[in-house]
Amino acid sequence: MKILLLDKNHPLITEQLTAKGFILEEDFTSTYAEILTKIERYDGIIIRSRIPVDENFLKHGANLKFIARVGAGMENIDTESAKKLGIKLISSPEGNRDSVAEHVLGMLLILMNRLFIASEEVKEGVWEREGNRGDELLGKTFGIIGYGNMGKAVAKRLSGFGVRVIFHDILPGLSDEFATQVSLEDLQAAADVLSLHIPITESTHYLIDADFISNMKKNFYFVNTARGKNVKTSDLVTALKSGKVKGAALDVLEFEKSSFEKLEAENEDLRYLLHSEKVLITPHIAGWTVQSKEKLAQVIVDKILAGFARP
Repeated sequence: MKILLLDKNHPLITEQLTAKGFILEEDFTSTYAEILTKIERYDGIIIRSRIPVDENFLKHGANLKFIARVGAGMENIDTESAKKLGIKLISSPEGNRDSVAEHVLGMLLILMNRLFIASEEVKEGVWEREGNRGDELLGKTFGIIGYGNMGKAVAKRLSGFGVRVIFHDILPGLSDEFATQVSLEDLQAAADVLSLHIPITESTHYLIDADFISNMKKNFYFVNTARGKNVKTSDLVTALKSGKVKGAALDVLEFEKSSFEKLEAENEDLRYLLHSEKVLITPHIAGWTVQSKEKLAQVIVDKILAGFARP
């Protein structure tokens, strides 16, 4: 089988698949239009987010047997069209769930304990103790929306923090030793912290908006390592200004390019987030550790071999 790699990834993908008899070719620079002229030559593609795999792309890829995305989300792929064409879809959320879970806890602890702010103040010669009192996780209720690979990994990490962990998911019967499944209304009634771990779909676009926030009974901390467009930023900013949202730890933003490589043009809401002491922002790196780069690639290789290696 001939496989086209459209994004740079860990070299183990090429090494291991080549060793199993696959033919791999790399193209990290061609445009969408240029890729269309040759995609019919390949049986599979391995991507991250550089090229959108829409219906037009799929029609040109008449011989595609699979599309593998090194990551969790599949929003840059027309999954419905791919399924209709019999193309197998492969992703690797197992590969960076640990990275995401640690990032969630890291950002939240920094935010709640003002660690970044206090550190910067000390470096500027300001020794402020009372103004930098932290807020403990102990005794709080931690609410998770989406209990897949990422949500479960977060709940597991929280098991030693003395918090009650609850979650809401569209699939039933997912409660385990780390967290209890509840209705969305019960989560909104109890949560002191809210963390998102959901894909971006028609139903989750702007899930967190003014109505959702107003239905949260407590003032709360908000963490988003899912997708920026799960949140209506203008409504989040309003809630931060009012104190309804006590602080926000954001690894993703509504204003990211579809490739996640940079932000769109700055606007008033983004400027507020960038300059507010209540907000901690990282550049879509929750799933990006040294270890996750290798694990993501290995999961992709294992799934391709399981589905397409010759006996």
